[in-house]
Amino acid sequence: MLDPEQAIDTLSAPFQPPPGYRAAHAKGAFYEGTFTATPEATALCRAQHLDGTATSVLVRWSNGSGTSVWPDGKPDIRGMALKFRTAAGDTDLLCQTSPRFPTDDPAVFVQMAEPAVHQWKLPLFMARHPRTIGPLLEGMRRHALPKPVSYAEIPYYPIHAYGWLDAEDRRTWVRYEMHPVAVEADRLGEEFTGPDRLRDEIVARLAGGPVEFDLHVQRAGAGDDPHSSVSVWDKPRDFVAGRVTVTAPVADPEQGDEVVVFDPTRIIDGLELSDDPILHYRPLAYAESVKRRQGVVRGG
Repeated sequence: MLDPEQAIDTLSAPFQPPPGYRAAHAKGAFYEGTFTATPEATALCRAQHLDGTATSVLVRWSNGSGTSVWPDGKPDIRGMALKFRTAAGDTDLLCQTSPRFPTDDPAVFVQMAEPAVHQWKLPLFMARHPRTIGPLLEGMRRHALPKPVSYAEIPYYPIHAYGWLDAEDRRTWVRYEMHPVAVEADRLGEEFTGPDRLRDEIVARLAGGPVEFDLHVQRAGAGDDPHSSVSVWDKPRDFVAGRVTVTAPVADPEQGDEVVVFDPTRIIDGLELSDDPILHYRPLAYAESVKRRQGVVRGG
């Protein structure tokens, strides 16, 4: 298995970031809101945040690169992480603008950092790892590296599948997608420029009202593989499982040794993890990243 120290070294090397930041999605900010599930979701899953009542959420919108100074105008993976806070504990979803990961192998995955910065190296990476070609081309077709007007206008994909358990312990394998409610007509009348334009825009937008996303769920069918981040499901049934309503920015909670970890393996009763190898590797890498972030003064 890839050593987590080596994984973080490989992710960080192309960016040469200052100490104290995430190895990926280093640039981001926090927001608060609520999530309310639909009756269809409640019937399929007994997890507390899906019971139909409003659940508090902590949201972090981010750029995917491993440096806090990556300009918002450059192409990049964009992230939307959510922490659902329930009496049963927290559970997290980590969403990004790529619909699939290009590989199930953590050692290959971390090597993507280099061509992400030096894009002329991407053909060489694809030649060395031909199984990544299909997912990478799909990501290009679906604008995985957008230059959006707003974080509020683009879809996000948590990628990993989860088991939903109902009151009778019947399991349904699902994948999620976050679909924006905002449309072009909702744009603000001013233009935002500069290296932090996405953050500036979303703060201004929230000053005028909430930003909403519908949480879509795809149900796996017979033959669909829930244990791979690369697998494509054949015509899964899609329905709206709830709505996320983001209401306001919040002060940065990451002060001193305090760090906020969004962990896709953090689940509560009613949810079940798949055997996806990338999913199970991520908390090991996060633990190494947290160790490096603690006790470090973070700038700008």
